[in-house]
Amino acid sequence: MASHRRPKQPSRMRVTVLTTAAAAAVALGANAANAAPSAKPSKGEVKAKVDKLYEEAEQATEKYNGAKEKQEKLQKEISTIQDNVARGQEDVNKLRDGLGSLASAQYRSGGIDPSVQLFLSSNPDDYLDKASTLDQLSGQQAEALQKIQGKQRELAQERAEATDKLKDLAATRTELGKKKKEVQGKLAEAQRLLNTLTAKERASLDAEQNRSSRSASQRVDLGNDTSASGRASAAFAAAQSKLGTPYQYGATGTATFDCSGLTSWAYRQAGVTIPRISQDQANAGTHLTRSQLQVGDLVIFYGDHHHVGLYAGNGQVLHAPRTGTVVRYESMDNMPFQFGVRI
Repeated sequence: MASHRRPKQPSRMRVTVLTTAAAAAVALGANAANAAPSAKPSKGEVKAKVDKLYEEAEQATEKYNGAKEKQEKLQKEISTIQDNVARGQEDVNKLRDGLGSLASAQYRSGGIDPSVQLFLSSNPDDYLDKASTLDQLSGQQAEALQKIQGKQRELAQERAEATDKLKDLAATRTELGKKKKEVQGKLAEAQRLLNTLTAKERASLDAEQNRSSRSASQRVDLGNDTSASGRASAAFAAAQSKLGTPYQYGATGTATFDCSGLTSWAYRQAGVTIPRISQDQANAGTHLTRSQLQVGDLVIFYGDHHHVGLYAGNGQVLHAPRTGTVVRYESMDNMPFQFGVRI
């Protein structure tokens, strides 16, 4: 006899599992269909991004330089104040010793004057306030007390000034650390992008950079422009002696330079001190239009004045461009010119 038993229905758990698996498969299929493969940036795109990062790194570098310069200035000022305080304390101690000798002489002659005794055991400012009159003191005692009082007030002011500058120094060191990290972060990101290139693409970029450095330092027509002055000529000659020297952020020579480090070093060789950072160099002399430039004048680039070089003649600038390059000549047209500065 044929069996008429109904086929066994799948359990509810089995149906749920199968349904879930089917839904997941559909979702994965849809995602796979919709997800476009991430396009690898081209060599040109990488170069553009890297150049932008290098520009931002240079902006941060000039801020780093400013914080570093402020730190060095504060350290010198604090050292001077501390020396003054030390010398002032020695003066106070000598005055106290002199008053003590006077007290000893009075004791040997029959007892210490109450006013001197009071001074030796308390603050002279308090004493003078409480005594309310100098008539009780001998002329010699009054003069000694007034000198000590004046010295103590000077020392209090200098100590307060040193305390304020130490707080400023701590804040400046914090800022310096932040700017250094910012520069390093930009450079690291640029390196990460460069590492996405193939060996062939990287070699091609390096070759372009090397050709640019060679042509800029060896085969540049500087024309017949004259120097702005004897010191400008000397500064330009000093900078020329550093052609091919590597760029390094925060460096002022002589083995490496950043942009303002090169210009400040060059003028220092000519016996002229100019500010360390490009933004300050932009205001260090007379502003010039492009047509007024002469060899050795400072040339300021970008709206925030974060890049500076020396005019080389015939529309060329001699400068330390950025990380990965060397001191070289370059057309001024490659950067947004702002104005020149004659020192």
